[in-house]
Amino acid sequence: MSRPLQLPPTAGLETLDAKQELRAAIRAHRQARSAKAREQAAENFARHGLEAIGDADCVACYVSTGAEPGSGKLLEAMREAGIRVLLPMLGPGLERSWGEFHGTEELQVRAPGRPPEPAGPVLDPTEIGRAEAIIAPALAVDAEGTRLGQGGGWYDRALLHRGADVPVFAMVHEAELLADVRLPRAEHDVLVDAVITEERWFLLEGSPFQTEARRSTEQGSG
Repeated sequence: MSRPLQLPPTAGLETLDAKQELRAAIRAHRQARSAKAREQAAENFARHGLEAIGDADCVACYVSTGAEPGSGKLLEAMREAGIRVLLPMLGPGLERSWGEFHGTEELQVRAPGRPPEPAGPVLDPTEIGRAEAIIAPALAVDAEGTRLGQGGGWYDRALLHRGADVPVFAMVHEAELLADVRLPRAEHDVLVDAVITEERWFLLEGSPFQTEARRSTEQGSG
């Protein structure tokens, strides 16, 4: 069992500084997980991730690196299920673009410090508009849907091109769900609609998708 996540005090800090303090603490907590625990969590993320996206035919996701919640098994599970999977790629002029996933063995590191990318052609940034669900990496998520990212701003910019009413899922460890802590939020930060952990997946309270799910359940029981 991993040790509890202890967050540093951030009261009085500027938003950027507060985020950096929180990132450092959560990254250290993730690094303390054993390889066995990460492997087991990756299997669980795959199972709950497939449940979360339902019958989506196209999903935008990410390639995990280091101690991030493992996405590899989920990527392969989606591919085997016939789902088209889009992954981040750097396009011309460092443009935030996308590529299509065809298997883990084809992923390659194209730029220092960047996650592995698909080997195929670079697709336009607007390609994410074809995704019916988006699974974004995160370090933590609070009850309002504020997502603490890695600091590069990739997804906050990329999500501007998503389709209307397309749900965004943040994938984090259960310990990184912050029910009683409000994460620092910048004006450009995009809220997420739902969460996938190694234990479950769920729509966030107040999300329009949760409201719709509840309405459907009530109609079905009536």
